[in-house]
Amino acid sequence: MKKKIVSLLLAGAMVASLTACGNSGSGGQASGGKDGGAKGGNELTVWCWDPAFNIYSMNEAAKVYQKDHPDFKLNVVETPWADIQTKLTTAATSGKLDTLPDIILLQDNAFQKNVLTYPDAFKDITASGIDFTQFAKAKTAYSVVNGKNYGVPFDNGAVVACYRTDILDQAGYKVDDFKDITWSKYQQMGEEILAKTGKPLLSCQAGESDLIMMMLQSAGGSLFDKDGKPSMVGNDKLKKVMETYASLVKSGVLIEVNDWDQYVGTLTNSTVGGTINGCWIMASIQTAEDQSGKWAITNMPKLEGVDGATNYSNNGGSSWAITSVCKNPDLAYDFMAKTFAGSTSFYETILPKSGALSTYLPAAQSKVYAEPQKFFGDAPVYATITDFASKIPSNNTGVYYYEARDAVATAITNVVAGADIDAEIKTAEDTVNFAMGK
Repeated sequence: MKKKIVSLLLAGAMVASLTACGNSGSGGQASGGKDGGAKGGNELTVWCWDPAFNIYSMNEAAKVYQKDHPDFKLNVVETPWADIQTKLTTAATSGKLDTLPDIILLQDNAFQKNVLTYPDAFKDITASGIDFTQFAKAKTAYSVVNGKNYGVPFDNGAVVACYRTDILDQAGYKVDDFKDITWSKYQQMGEEILAKTGKPLLSCQAGESDLIMMMLQSAGGSLFDKDGKPSMVGNDKLKKVMETYASLVKSGVLIEVNDWDQYVGTLTNSTVGGTINGCWIMASIQTAEDQSGKWAITNMPKLEGVDGATNYSNNGGSSWAITSVCKNPDLAYDFMAKTFAGSTSFYETILPKSGALSTYLPAAQSKVYAEPQKFFGDAPVYATITDFASKIPSNNTGVYYYEARDAVATAITNVVAGADIDAEIKTAEDTVNFAMGK
C-alpha cells in the first residue's frame, strides 16, 4: 500500500483517492497544537494522513468554515494510518480514550471493525444534522453499524475501467464498445485485442484479491452474512467471480505481476491496453505524460447470469469519525455539515490541487467536475466517476474483512494454479473461522 502512495504523489494535480486508504508520512504535526487530546471551545483537533490529500482537504475545509465562524480553529495532526489504528487500539484497550482527538480519519474497510470492536470510542452521529442521503449509498454503508451512522464519507474509490484508445483502435474497437458489458464479452474482445496487438487488456498483482473484491461487490456480494459470519461456502457469487478471474488469466487477457511497481509499470510502459481499479489509479496513469489524450474511462464489466450484478463497484476510500471524547460535538457536527457534508464549493476548491473526488452527490453537477480533462480524451471524467459512485451496490465488511480478503487471495492463487475452486473456498472459510476463534 505504501508503494501505491508513492506512485500517486508523483501524479501532480490528480493525487487521487488511494492516499485516503493508505499510509503516508512518518507522523508529526501538520499545523499548530499538541499531538492528540480533544479540545473544547471553538477548536477541533483532527488526526489524518497525507499532506497532499487528506490534510490539505481538511485545512481547506477549515478556511471554508471560518468565513462564517472567524474564531474557529482547526488543529490537524499528521498521523499515518497505521499509527491511527495503533493509537486507537491502545486508547480503547487501556481505558485512556481522552488521548484521542475530536475527529479521526478511518479507512472504509476498517471502519465497521473499529466501531464494533471499540464502540465506546465513537459518537453515533445519526441525529447530528448531517444529511447522509446526499452521499452515495454504498459509500455511506461503510460507516453504518447496526443501522446507525458513525462516519462522514469523504473520498471516492469508485471503480473505473481505463483503456488505451490507441490500442483499442488497432483492433477495431472504441471505448464505447466496453460500456455496460459482461465479463464474458470483455474476455472475448480482450482475446481479439491480444491476437491483433500482442497486448493483454488487464494486469493485476499476483497474490492480491483487489479485483476479486471489486467483482464481488459489483454484484452486491460479500464474504460475510448480515450477522458478520463468514459466508463463502455455497456463495454462488464468490464462485462465479473466482471462475471468471481464472478464465481471464488462462486466456491471457489478464496477466499477473509480482508487485505494485510492476503493476503501475504495465500501465505506463504500454504493456497492457487498460486497467480496472479504484478511480485513484488515474493518478498513476497520468505519470506517463506522453500518453496524454490516449486514455478513456467507462464502467467495469458485470458478472453474467448473477442476480444483482451491476457495472459498478468500489476499491479504497476513507471516512471521518467523531470520537466519543470530542469536547464540543455540536461544533464538530456543524463543521462537517457545512463542509464535507454540505458544500459543493468546498469540493470544487480542493479538486484541482489534490484530485480529491468526493462521494457527495451534488458535486457531480458542479461546473468544475464537468470540465473536460485533456489526458482522458477531453471527457468530463470527474462528473462521470461521481455518477458511478451513486450506483455502487453495498457490501458487508465486518470485523474480519482483511483476514477474509487474505484468505480469498490465497484461494485464487491456488485456483489459478489448478486447484479445485470449491475446496479452496472451503479452506478460505475455515481459515477465517479459525481467526475468529470458531
